[in-house]
Amino acid sequence: MEGLISAQLNPIRTYSTQESFVFSPTFSLRIKTIGFGNKFKAMRNLKSYTSINASVQPLEASKEDQFNKALPSKVCLDEGIDELAEFCGAGKAVAEWTARAMSGSIPFEDALAARLSLFNPSIAQVQDFLEKRPPRISRGIDELVKKMKARNTDVYLISGGFRQMINPVASILGIPVDHIFANQLLFGSAGEFLGFDTDEPTSRSGGKAIAVQQIRKANGYKSLVMIGDGATDLVARKPGGADLFICYAGVQLREAVAAKADWLVFNFKDLIDSLE
Repeated sequence: MEGLISAQLNPIRTYSTQESFVFSPTFSLRIKTIGFGNKFKAMRNLKSYTSINASVQPLEASKEDQFNKALPSKVCLDEGIDELAEFCGAGKAVAEWTARAMSGSIPFEDALAARLSLFNPSIAQVQDFLEKRPPRISRGIDELVKKMKARNTDVYLISGGFRQMINPVASILGIPVDHIFANQLLFGSAGEFLGFDTDEPTSRSGGKAIAVQQIRKANGYKSLVMIGDGATDLVARKPGGADLFICYAGVQLREAVAAKADWLVFNFKDLIDSLE
């Protein structure tokens, strides 16, 4: 899934994740206690942290209704590879592999290769898919990103999905191309599927953690925050990576992931309110 990451700038400069977000807050984030039963606890009064995870086209809803319902735990409402596979006639088999990948039971790179081999999408199929099924973004994610950017927070999108599908989402949210870490589908001269770029850090297990570490090292951020809903997002919270991990369970709650999160939320309103 996609995720967001936030980073606290040093006195000299500032910097800000299938999808997650990374951003660099220059403000305090007021984290409220939000639990699931009595199993998960939230942190209070945490300073200078914020992160978000999300899957692109906003759903229609009134401003009031926008935050009164549970929201997806990622930037896009759809799991890109599952949707593309369904479009190409291999939806069920690929969805089963996706579930295994998100649970962390098998290496991500193995799951990615296996899923793609089930339908081998051509460039024409990908283009047709994007035209007929444009990505839908989670309600509230555009407002959240807008608020963070208004506070001089750099936002990054880290995804186990594909750039061909992520770029349109990033464009709608105003996230520059060089702030995207995602996989790249490879095609031959006739448009036939060749595989995916294994040089992308997100193409393998632990890749999101590597991407966050690269962001931090390149920009010297004092602190980073990541928001996500899967095991691939959680691993980014490690030395040299994200300092805080927020589990966003608006669509699906993965208890194994939520149990290790610093904060568990079910909608974007809580995150937006924490920026006030």
